[in-house]
Amino acid sequence: MNALTNLKCTLALSAGFCSSFANAQKQPHIILIMTDQQRGDAVGCMGNEFVITPHLDKLANEGTLFMNTYSSCPSSTPARAGLLTGMSPWHHGMLGYGRVAPKYEYEMPQMLKDAGYYTFGIGKMHWYPQRVKHGFDGTLLDESGRRQDPHFTSDYRQWFQVQAPGKNPDATGIWWNDHGAGVYKLDEKLHPTYWTGEMACNLISHYDPESRPLFLKVSFARPHSPYDPPQRFLDMYDNVDVPDPAIGDWCGRYAKRLNPEEAASDAPYGNLGNEYVRNSKRHYYANITFIDEQIGRIVQALKDKGMYDNALIFFVSDHGDMMGDHYHWRKTYPYEGSVHVPCIAKWPANVGAVAEKIDNPVELRDVLPTFLDIAGATVPADMDGRPLLPLAKGTDTGWREYIDLEHATCYSRDNYWCALTDGKIKYVWRFYTGQEELFDLVADPQELHNVVNDKEYKERLEKLRARMIRHLSERGEEFVKDGRLVVRKKKMLYSPHSVSYTHLTLPTTPYV
Repeated sequence: MNALTNLKCTLALSAGFCSSFANAQKQPHIILIMTDQQRGDAVGCMGNEFVITPHLDKLANEGTLFMNTYSSCPSSTPARAGLLTGMSPWHHGMLGYGRVAPKYEYEMPQMLKDAGYYTFGIGKMHWYPQRVKHGFDGTLLDESGRRQDPHFTSDYRQWFQVQAPGKNPDATGIWWNDHGAGVYKLDEKLHPTYWTGEMACNLISHYDPESRPLFLKVSFARPHSPYDPPQRFLDMYDNVDVPDPAIGDWCGRYAKRLNPEEAASDAPYGNLGNEYVRNSKRHYYANITFIDEQIGRIVQALKDKGMYDNALIFFVSDHGDMMGDHYHWRKTYPYEGSVHVPCIAKWPANVGAVAEKIDNPVELRDVLPTFLDIAGATVPADMDGRPLLPLAKGTDTGWREYIDLEHATCYSRDNYWCALTDGKIKYVWRFYTGQEELFDLVADPQELHNVVNDKEYKERLEKLRARMIRHLSERGEEFVKDGRLVVRKKKMLYSPHSVSYTHLTLPTTPYV
């Protein structure tokens, strides 16, 4: 650790030692571990026999695995707004990729700070302004090269400049939205994944758990592209025959074979061939295994410090990655590769018996209420999310039937949609075209067949269409008129509930 980073940690930790709370022994530590762009099926405990994630699998074995966790607005900034606020997209205001507001009524770090926690964030936040804290006592940032403020340099990049003077942190030559892959060209201890894990372990090792309970957010910038694992992790997949992409019978418009050497490196759609996909997927999985190793280090640091038993360790991703499924890449789509995310909760030892697996539909908005609940703080009545511990303990018998999903136009005009799912069936309404899609996720988990015109699904289609009408009705006649869904002529990126963004300008090249 360089002097600058060391100083940041020292100052932040000093702030944490200044106060002592009577309930410090009662409140559990809360450790939120996030990844960026990790699919729900890209972890061993979810039934994936190809990806190597022993530490996450063990965490799931010791806690609760939420099988049907979704990202309601599946790109980084709106997903993180939902996590931050505990609200749905319509109510926190972001309906697609834009900028997280500088201030919200409900903010996770601030609310936990108010509940007596020392709050610290490490890694990718993807907020604007980039140094805004939303209640964190301190932060150490890795924004993956994103520089929305011309004067911003992340803590990781400053550290890198001292550790490897004259070297290029982007030496792999793969940009943030590219779907090609390559091996990290520098020492693996210079990789941002290692830095994030190392900073987290350092903070835990220096923390005084008797001072006050710790809320620590550890946010990895991978496995989001670049798919750039160190060679050691890629070697683990030498003999792993990763599967071909899922290709539905509905996506023929994208089926034309493209030459990867000639196609745009960040093209959102395209048939680049199965071997290209498998190669990218190996590197993607290897990045996940790299992260998994760092999670193992963090868990061990908590055990060494005597904090593990009295800690809620919560693992989730902001959204998924299509990885060539249906000739789609990255996210912002209504399909499982994009919207379905992994979610694991290792509860404090004193909570008692919990379910090993939960099938109910949960969402990023449920994370903040879960933290407030376990911290003994009040969950606001108007917060859209709900605490997950009662669900895991079987005491919440009135859970939601469906979760809502949506994304404003991105990549193509017709990629503007709203959806409902319970993890078993999914209904999609496309705002610009009026087209509907229906997928039976039990019989067809890879969404190979759109059953919207299948007669045996007529009743379920009508039920979900009626539910969508009810869901969108609060938005007014621009969305629902005379009891019918309205085909829209223009997109809406921010809802009327958002703060004013008139003074903000989106990046010319958005890092979606």
